[in-house]
Amino acid sequence: MEDTIVAISTSLGMGAISIIRVSGPNAINYVDPIFTGDLLNKESHTISYGFIKEQEEVIDEVLISVMKAPKTFTMEDTIEINCHGGIAPTKKILELLLKQGCKLAQRGEFTKRAFLNGRIDLTEARAVMDLVNVDSESARKIAMHNLKGKTKDKINKLRKRLLDILTNIEVNIDYPEYLDIEVVTIDKIKKELISIKEELNRLIENSKNSKVITNGIKIAIIGRPNVGKSSILNHFLGMEKAIVTDIPGTTRDIVEGSILLDGLLLHLIDTAGIRDTDDVVEKIGVEKSFETKDEADLVILVLNNAEEISNYDKDLIASLADKKSIIVINKNDLNAKLDRNEIKNNIVLETNTVTDNGLDILKEKIKELFLFDNNFMEDFNYVSSTEQLTKLEEAKESIISIEEGLVNNLPIDIIEIDLKNIWMILGEITGEIYTEELLDALFQDFCVGK
Repeated sequence: MEDTIVAISTSLGMGAISIIRVSGPNAINYVDPIFTGDLLNKESHTISYGFIKEQEEVIDEVLISVMKAPKTFTMEDTIEINCHGGIAPTKKILELLLKQGCKLAQRGEFTKRAFLNGRIDLTEARAVMDLVNVDSESARKIAMHNLKGKTKDKINKLRKRLLDILTNIEVNIDYPEYLDIEVVTIDKIKKELISIKEELNRLIENSKNSKVITNGIKIAIIGRPNVGKSSILNHFLGMEKAIVTDIPGTTRDIVEGSILLDGLLLHLIDTAGIRDTDDVVEKIGVEKSFETKDEADLVILVLNNAEEISNYDKDLIASLADKKSIIVINKNDLNAKLDRNEIKNNIVLETNTVTDNGLDILKEKIKELFLFDNNFMEDFNYVSSTEQLTKLEEAKESIISIEEGLVNNLPIDIIEIDLKNIWMILGEITGEIYTEELLDALFQDFCVGK
């Protein structure tokens, strides 16, 4: 924390502008000697025009922002140098700053310093990274929600409720002779824990949903050969990505494409037709189809309206019992041979890829399954890292364990230990309690200049 760090904060390459960020106790002192203007006497949050120089040689024409602690992202003195976006001038300025005494920043070190200096908590830190990486409007909204500290507030409230229970237990144990102290009964603890567990369940479900929204929805299009899977993929992508013929088994490997559907990122995967085959290559494709189905967030099973339902179809329908899925009866422009009564307890749509009939309805159904309504941001608290989600689930399991202990009349001092453990687990999510290992894990995926 005593070092002054530097990094290129924009993508290195050809462009109009590059930004080099410097943060730390000597930020202004290290930049001033290589700048033609006077930065030492500049007021905070001002921009100065001039040139970066090495001795008498002018390196580049720049704009320099001076931001003094504590009103900066890292809460340290911060300089941002806006130079021309070529690789050579950007790298040369970075080299000069390293010679002045700056240390090259590690991944996520600026955001890490913002956390360590109390500017943000760990849920907000992750939201910064989410905001950098988002590909869709929905992902941007939920990342921005967390950047405002909504999840931090929610978790802090849960910790406060746990602390209130712990405080009352401590007082009851230490001062049993006082009559005016509220007695903490088992029923009161049970009632409060049920409420806290419900809040944790909401956080866990929202966190899982946020992962889908942020990373995109993986959609596997499966079915027997020649039912129209590739045509459906091509319709969604608006291009002939997959080869379409009347010959069964044309698609032997997975074909992928991504689109944005009203702000929702869809990763579409057309799989090989599922059937018995002696062809070695096609057999590998069929195996991949099953793997893709199991890993997908949504499965679209395509059936042929012009054929009777097969045993393969029945097995595939049965395999979707625990999956989010849509069954598409394709080729509804042909004479129907498929018995609709064979399909139960599923979302069923009818389409054809000749006139594109029903395919827009399919898009709407996907949005309905995954998109929240316009008010979803009002209470959409979540954590975005795997480590934080694991902590939430750990806290929930601990509550379930306490509930079982209360049923089995465990001593209240044992219950107290478990409650303290939950309080600490939630503190690790926001960073109220942390280890260096935890911080390293959380910031290792950040880009260097953030």
